[in-house]
Amino acid sequence: MKFKPQTLTPYLSARHYFGSEQRRHRERANLSLVQLADILNSSKSTLARIETAELMPPPDLPARLDAAFGTDEHFQDLYQLAKREAHPDQYRRFMDFEASAEVIENYEPQVVPGPLQTEDYARALLSCQEHLTKEHVEALVAARMSRQERQHSDSPPFRWAIIDESVLRRRVGSVEYMHKQLASLLAQVDTPDSKVQVMPFSAGPHSLMSGALTLLTLPDDSAVAYEEGIQAGHLYEDRDAVKKWRRQYEVLRANSLSPADSAELIRKAMEDYKPCDTPRS
Repeated sequence: MKFKPQTLTPYLSARHYFGSEQRRHRERANLSLVQLADILNSSKSTLARIETAELMPPPDLPARLDAAFGTDEHFQDLYQLAKREAHPDQYRRFMDFEASAEVIENYEPQVVPGPLQTEDYARALLSCQEHLTKEHVEALVAARMSRQERQHSDSPPFRWAIIDESVLRRRVGSVEYMHKQLASLLAQVDTPDSKVQVMPFSAGPHSLMSGALTLLTLPDDSAVAYEEGIQAGHLYEDRDAVKKWRRQYEVLRANSLSPADSAELIRKAMEDYKPCDTPRS
């Protein structure tokens, strides 16, 4: 099938402009994607995705483009802008990455990570947002549950979740809902496909207290980070930025309870949510 280049939107973002400039200089040099890939020792698919802003340029590509086109530091300057901006519709992009990730690592300071939530817990959590209608809540719950389907497939991603002790102490929904949620969490503490650690109150303050963090390792061994605050999140694809978040996560992992000790703390927390026996008639 003949390759048909997609329409570009160069002024949507710096990343889109980078891609459009790559195509403009490539076409001005009368080079196909295959020919440019040979010159740059890259791949056609990678360059095609960069031109349409689907992929962040690798850090070493701008200098090679400048050398190939004789553009001084034009592409290196564009890259400095592109790597610092938030990607348009970045949460959807994060979801696309999550759907293909081979390793998913989370830190959550306040609630059970979305992919580990039970349906009742998720519904109770979303229902506290007053601006959401019941119909919207149900749609979000269904979407959240669909994110867990891969975990039950033949080739699930490897998950590592670190949660703050406050997640165990803050009741979401009824006592029964919390007991079932912690029981579900307990079952995933130490399996071949998942690990869960608790960051105890006794460990004191740490650098990730103010927000949630997710690290995704993709099939090509590249990685992205998604940091989320109260009202906004930011997707990081630049290698240096991801390394910074990785370093903080590793420190957190080292200071958290072991899976075995985390399981014991979860069991103790479950005692506070033990469902009452139903009175006999």
